[in-house]
Amino acid sequence: MTRLSDRPPAPSSRPAGARFAPRRPRRALAVAAVVSTARAVGATLPATAAPHRPQDTVGQGLVHLVRDDQYPAALAATTEPDGRTRNQVAGVADLRTGAKAPLNGRVRAGSNTKTFTAAVVLQLVGEGKVGLDQPVDRYLPGLVRGEGIDGRNITVRQLLQHTSGLPDYVPYLGDITGSERHTYVQPRTTLDLGLAHKALFAPGAGWEYSNTNYTLAGLIIEKVTGRPLAEEITRRIIDRIGLRHTTFPGVGDERIPGPHPRGYYADKAGAPLQDMTELDPSWGWAAGQLISTPADLNRFFTALLGGELLAPAQLAEMRTTVPTDGKLWAGARYGLGLISTPLTCGGLAWGHGGDIPGYQTRGGAPDRGRAGSVAVTADRHTVKQGPGDVRALVDSALCR
Repeated sequence: MTRLSDRPPAPSSRPAGARFAPRRPRRALAVAAVVSTARAVGATLPATAAPHRPQDTVGQGLVHLVRDDQYPAALAATTEPDGRTRNQVAGVADLRTGAKAPLNGRVRAGSNTKTFTAAVVLQLVGEGKVGLDQPVDRYLPGLVRGEGIDGRNITVRQLLQHTSGLPDYVPYLGDITGSERHTYVQPRTTLDLGLAHKALFAPGAGWEYSNTNYTLAGLIIEKVTGRPLAEEITRRIIDRIGLRHTTFPGVGDERIPGPHPRGYYADKAGAPLQDMTELDPSWGWAAGQLISTPADLNRFFTALLGGELLAPAQLAEMRTTVPTDGKLWAGARYGLGLISTPLTCGGLAWGHGGDIPGYQTRGGAPDRGRAGSVAVTADRHTVKQGPGDVRALVDSALCR
């Protein structure tokens, strides 16, 4: 499963090989995709001729991700403080057909889902229905038990902050990129997988990223509201701030709706790419099931940080971070479903990011109102440089 000040350059300075469009253009702009058509899945993507026109920073970065890191496609959205969003793309949507990747295409957003889930929990805190420092057992009595694990000693805050000590269920899933790719997995199944293993540490005594924490957060939301998690996320967040291209897939829904690039997976860099676009994402649930676009993710994080979804007290709790002990990336600190990352130009970007077979997303929004999101159409095992380069491009988008 995972983050301004200048106006966009005039069209005459757009990058060769990349396409872009503002969110509310008078007319669409389009140029050729950055790479030639690859004839078969698993083929090596052809190199691109060196750009011969001036490029903006984001356009250069997208070209680099496709040409040098060998992602099939790379998409970016940069949102200005006045709300204008500029979408850019490089690469191909489909390695078999060579179709151009769509601007602001939909992708599986992976662990960005955690921030949505945490925001709903914090809304319930604001409504007096959940207490951050109450034990999990208050809402799910007797459910959380295991070796060194007791829901009476784990708080809701510790779930959202990954300080519970609960083991992650993901390493114990079946072959989700192969024989079990189309298998529906219930939340209780993933919870049982996590609880079947010894606690990593006593609650509050360490930090370890664990999707099991967010399965429990989703179950708390359902218990307290009496409604399905997907319905609560949709009603309280997606519809409320107008995320028109963000959806929580229903049971058995393996497709990505609307324009989207196909997503690819390989066990290691250089191995043949497998098309992972259609899969059952239910194993991600509250930790990683959402589908979104770079522009919608920008809108979500700016709305969240701008106080449109949470009262000041709950937003302050969300932004209270702990060290991640070097287990994410340099300088990263974790709040309640929200990661802070230092920017090279000073200050912090607040976001999350997501990894799921076929897609990576990274993005963030600093306090001063700009936002940037980047999505690529292969997971981090597929390329050698990719995760760091994707994060670096987000930094460039926010600092340019």
